[in-house]
Amino acid sequence: MSIEWNDNQPIYRQLRDLVIQRILDGSFAEGEAVPSVRQVASDYNINHLTVAKAYQELVDDGLLEKRRGLGMFVLNGARELLASNEKKKFLEEELPAFADRVRSLGLDMDTVTEHLRADGGQG
Repeated sequence: MSIEWNDNQPIYRQLRDLVIQRILDGSFAEGEAVPSVRQVASDYNINHLTVAKAYQELVDDGLLEKRRGLGMFVLNGARELLASNEKKKFLEEELPAFADRVRSLGLDMDTVTEHLRADGGQG
């Protein structure tokens, strides 16, 4: 298994974001175990301490829990919590940036809205 790490962000943050994406898309289901620290370190050829740091942040965020002798598990409610946080981030950060871009291009917001409705919000 291979992944391209970028130099703009620490690897543990990128790994954390990858786990978050997998929780959101259902690849890591609530109540189920995530791959072990050793397995992830081996799969991605990274230091086990890097993986442990990413997992610890997810524990601190209330998304994973450590079960003694069993490993890390996705907490019930993690997906809903993440979706709620992502919606808030979109509305507070990404949408205003999008609106600024629309205005800077001289586009009419009604025209943009019509295009979004015409394709059902799909690419």
